[in-house]
Amino acid sequence: MHLVLSILAAEAGDMGPNPIAPETKELVVGATSFLVFLAVMRLWLVPKVRAGMQMRADMVRSDVESAEATTAAARAEVARYEAALAEVRAEAAARLDKARAKADAERQAKMSVVNARIAQQRADADRDVAAARSAAREQVASGVASVAARMAELAVGTRPDDATVRRAVEAVMASGVRS
Repeated sequence: MHLVLSILAAEAGDMGPNPIAPETKELVVGATSFLVFLAVMRLWLVPKVRAGMQMRADMVRSDVESAEATTAAARAEVARYEAALAEVRAEAAARLDKARAKADAERQAKMSVVNARIAQQRADADRDVAAARSAAREQVASGVASVAARMAELAVGTRPDDATVRRAVEAVMASGVRS
């Protein structure tokens, strides 16, 4: 192995200049070009890029502020809408309550009129029933008295006094005794 290394070292010394290493004038031209490009960039392009970036940042900031203002305006509009909606709902509830109260009052008034009419009709009917009962009672009492007087006349042979028969029939009818 030692032999291989010595052969390679002998061959490397005989090859001449290094093809990878740049020459001095290439270094000077490259450095000069780099410095010119750096100066152009620093003096002309970088300020334009910075101005463009600043303009873009200002435009973004302006758009954000505009969006925030629009959002705030929309929120305020929504709040006004909700307040108006709550007011309308409250007014509708008040109107509904008022209408219900009015309907209840009208219903109560009509019910009292109807109840008064029913009470009057009931009283009239009670009077008519009482009058009909009294008339029927009088007719029954009269019929019973005539039948009783006739039966007593047939049984005894003489007609009893009508007032006595009437009192006896009324006494029996008043006691509610049935035979």
